[in-house]
Amino acid sequence: MNDLVILPIILPLATGILLVFLAGSPQWLQRGLALLATLTLAAGSLLLLELTAEGQITVYNLSNWPARFGIILVADRLSSLMVLLVSAIALPALLFAMDGSDSRGRYFHALFQFQLVGVNGAFLTGDLFNLFVFFEVLLISSYSLLLHGGKSERVRMGIRFVFLNLIGSGIFLMGITTLYGLTGSLNMADLATQIARLPAQDQFLARAAGLVLFIVFALKAALLPLGFWLPHTYGVASTAVASLFAIMTKVGVYAILRIFTLFFGPASGALSGYIWPVVTALAALTLILGTLGALGSRRLRGLQGQLLLASVGTMLLALSIHTLETVAAGLYYMVHSTIAVAAFYLVSGLLSAARSEDDQLTPGKPLPRWGLLGFLTAIVAMTVAGLPPLSGFLGKLLLLSAMPDTFAGYGIWTLVLVCALLILVALSRAISILFWKMHPAQSAGPEISNEEMLRTAGAIKPVQWLAIGLHLLFILSLSVGADRAYQLTVATAAQTLEPAIYIKSVLGAAP
Repeated sequence: MNDLVILPIILPLATGILLVFLAGSPQWLQRGLALLATLTLAAGSLLLLELTAEGQITVYNLSNWPARFGIILVADRLSSLMVLLVSAIALPALLFAMDGSDSRGRYFHALFQFQLVGVNGAFLTGDLFNLFVFFEVLLISSYSLLLHGGKSERVRMGIRFVFLNLIGSGIFLMGITTLYGLTGSLNMADLATQIARLPAQDQFLARAAGLVLFIVFALKAALLPLGFWLPHTYGVASTAVASLFAIMTKVGVYAILRIFTLFFGPASGALSGYIWPVVTALAALTLILGTLGALGSRRLRGLQGQLLLASVGTMLLALSIHTLETVAAGLYYMVHSTIAVAAFYLVSGLLSAARSEDDQLTPGKPLPRWGLLGFLTAIVAMTVAGLPPLSGFLGKLLLLSAMPDTFAGYGIWTLVLVCALLILVALSRAISILFWKMHPAQSAGPEISNEEMLRTAGAIKPVQWLAIGLHLLFILSLSVGADRAYQLTVATAAQTLEPAIYIKSVLGAAP
């Protein structure tokens, strides 16, 4: 067993526990410890991806119990890629929070680390019940981070968020218990073999359990009609927390891809692939409504939430076609869109601060450092919209070229292009309002000096520059190194679409 597999869970868990006891200590100590742990986590994630890059699947048996009976962690190309993506989102978000927003609550850094425990655990677990456990860790941590700062609007949206996810947790338990009753196992690899052997009279219950699990994962992924909670919830979170939450929907997307490829893939016989046409239809609906929501948004945060919904729809459209090429394109687009949306949230934090915490898409006062803010906003908006030559354009180009020559493929091709054009219109409208329009009362008033505007809005802090700079570096690397990144996603897709490899690595024998 390689201890790198458990590092993404045990490191933030130990750091979070330590930070709970250090809650009353100086802020520099908490920040330093959290930053050191997150940097170590990023380095470990890179090593884990390198470990699995050649196709090796590493199984970590906790307490050295055999896979079918004990709790296991599994690192393959897909889970390692997702863990690395978590670090790529977490590090800039943590740096941005060090502008002072992390000091608005005693346990911010501890909760931040516990959030990483839940996300990384969901990606690495090889046990269905522990997937539920890590989902609950996510819920508790995200709810607490959402409330960080204590605004009444956050409390109201936080209560709705928790209530909705508690319902999802109850439904999740129903699906788990049904599958356990049918198969007598909760190990994912063993479940895959047991489901394939179910007699005909039990297949209806297996389908029902799979549908129940899909409802939960669709809720986590914010797949419409279950994604209505996302724009308002993310819209009230602090800037750093909203940026970190960009990875949250990918837990649901990952679970849909993993479970319905492993449990209900070709090896499951009559149960094979029954959910993917449903995913295609709901993904198209999510893309359409997310795009229309972006066009009608009156707040910058609302616009970003709708764009996040649209990105979820786009990537699930690719994954649902379920060929090697479309899954590879979907994974590349997932990495791109997660980083792009997270960066957009950080840039919007600077814009809101420059507008005195106002993110309404209405004419306002002149912006300090408008040229620099405009450049950052334009770069991030170009990436989100998919304009060349950045990674967003490459991701959509790969997605469109991977679509099959069928009526459904041409329909998706048209839908993605039309929605991309409308999203570009929505972003252009927002940027023109923020940077090119001025409130009439202010335009007629006395001229405001740049020094006075900077004193009013406050200077951009070095940690904020560093956080956004890291995201821009990731976007540039994903664009310049697109060929290598796509080769990685192709290899990841090939391994993911062959569940027999996963099952043999975990159980030690071919299914």
